[in-house]
Amino acid sequence: MISGGGQPGGQPLRSAIDAGDNDEILGKVYDSHMITRLLEYLSRVKKHLALGSTGVVIRTAANLVTPLIVALAINRIVDRDVDGLTTASLLYLGVLLVIWGAQYLETLYLSYAGQGILFHLRTRMFSHLQDLSMGFFDRNKVGKVMSRVQNDVDQLQTLVTSDFINVAVNAITLIGIAVIMIVIDWRLALLSLSTLPLLIIVMIVWQAYARRAFVQARKAIASLNDNLQESISGVRVTQSLSREKENVKRFDAVNKANLDANKKAARLQGSIMPITQMLTDASYVIVLVYGGFQVLDGRLAVGFLLAFLLYIQRLAGPVQQLATMYTEIQRAMASGVRIFELLDVVPEIKDRLDAVALPRVKGEIIFRKVSFSYVPDTEVLHSIDFQIKPGKTMAIAGRTGAGKSSIANLVTRFYEVSAGEILIDGYNVNSVTQSSLRQQIGFVPQDPFLFSGTIEDNIRDGRLDASHEAIVAAAHAAGVHDFIAHLENGYSTLVGERGVNLSAGQRQLVCLARAVLVDPPILILDEATSNVDTNSERIIQESLRHIGKGRTCIIVAHRLSTVTDADSIVVLDHGRIAEQGTHQELMAKQGLYSQMFETLRQSPEKN
Repeated sequence: MISGGGQPGGQPLRSAIDAGDNDEILGKVYDSHMITRLLEYLSRVKKHLALGSTGVVIRTAANLVTPLIVALAINRIVDRDVDGLTTASLLYLGVLLVIWGAQYLETLYLSYAGQGILFHLRTRMFSHLQDLSMGFFDRNKVGKVMSRVQNDVDQLQTLVTSDFINVAVNAITLIGIAVIMIVIDWRLALLSLSTLPLLIIVMIVWQAYARRAFVQARKAIASLNDNLQESISGVRVTQSLSREKENVKRFDAVNKANLDANKKAARLQGSIMPITQMLTDASYVIVLVYGGFQVLDGRLAVGFLLAFLLYIQRLAGPVQQLATMYTEIQRAMASGVRIFELLDVVPEIKDRLDAVALPRVKGEIIFRKVSFSYVPDTEVLHSIDFQIKPGKTMAIAGRTGAGKSSIANLVTRFYEVSAGEILIDGYNVNSVTQSSLRQQIGFVPQDPFLFSGTIEDNIRDGRLDASHEAIVAAAHAAGVHDFIAHLENGYSTLVGERGVNLSAGQRQLVCLARAVLVDPPILILDEATSNVDTNSERIIQESLRHIGKGRTCIIVAHRLSTVTDADSIVVLDHGRIAEQGTHQELMAKQGLYSQMFETLRQSPEKN
């Protein structure tokens, strides 16, 4: 069976997921190559980005002038200027309306842009994953692949529609505040901003410690969740071994580590606010003292003193956000790298430029000196030679790990041969298009997979244009119609995710009906009876006698009782053909097949 590996016959492809096994890997603050790749997707939402960014600019500019308008209003109050106060108040109200409108524009269109990026990236990644070869999925865990499609895409979308925007807003806010304060009174501005360099240094130092602490906290909760999931999933084994106390002890250890990590993160989080507040308060004191004397001396209007205080209040926020966003941007950059790394994975199985469509075949299959390896330099099949005549049934038998399923996978070209060639009606499978090849092969896997939906939907997946009558006929041929007919909703019965509402045998029969619906000249059953009960096995055998007529059948055998009627049996041993012949011929040889058959016959529950 498949055990992972690399590209057959060459160097293994670097896994696009290996680099992302640790989700806390941080990238560059600015990765020009990743941004260049991202521009393709940004161009598809450029109108929304432009409108959203316009809203951001207007809102930021309006927010910068509001303290000045407040200053003007205060000055008019001091001067008892009613008309001036009215004008300042109306101006303030007008600016607020502009802010609200810009905020709506920003929120709406940046959300549109973000969702558009999500849509295009996920569509591209899903389509790409459909084209990747089986070897890729052997090497990479499903959970990690899903993380790239979901978490990394979300992170990258946040980078574009939030992180970069916030960096720009905070930078413009800091510069704008400094410029406005200097224009009002450059001496007071320099005093007011004297604590800003210290605040920046504090935030940079704090961010370095906080990043490590928060990463450790996330790792700790991940370990806790892993322990919890494993313990709950294996509770039956735990209780059977009476190791509840040991499990509690291990959980206490990871739980304590999680507590310690989060306490450390909380201490760092709690320390930064008092420090920034202290520095902000120091600026307040400086402005109140120096600015107050200027007001008393008549060199500064009281309204502008208030404006200074309001601007100081707004200084700490942008500095804090810029410091804390540093890590978020690094993480998002790393997500972008992982996304494009995945999109750059080249399918190992590709149609040649000169590939032709395979015409309707009679079903002759020839293996000529075929060798194969999942992992380079570790062959699982060695120089395999055999021929199956059209319309004949060949069984493949052997002990676990002998290479039986590998032969089935090579006929369908899920993998490439390392050496030799496979011919179907004289056509090398490497010289025809994958779609035309697989359209002529009905494949029933060992693990029957059903999609969410009805039984009829799952059978129709074999041929999407099939009528209900054709589906019923396929179910009859596969021996599953009677079972379906007795269900309350018949063919409209929902099977649940992965077919959980059906037994293994019922799922296998539905998969067989799906394969039959295609009316393929070649039918492959990869250990289709290994996980079914004896009644389902009997139905499958009876169905094969009917649907196998006129078709070339390859039966990868788990239970040898299912292959006694085959026209020929190939017995594999450590990836080589040990014996070949009919059931009677092989039994007469008293070789490996005979030994396996006798062993299984003495174990009825396994046969």
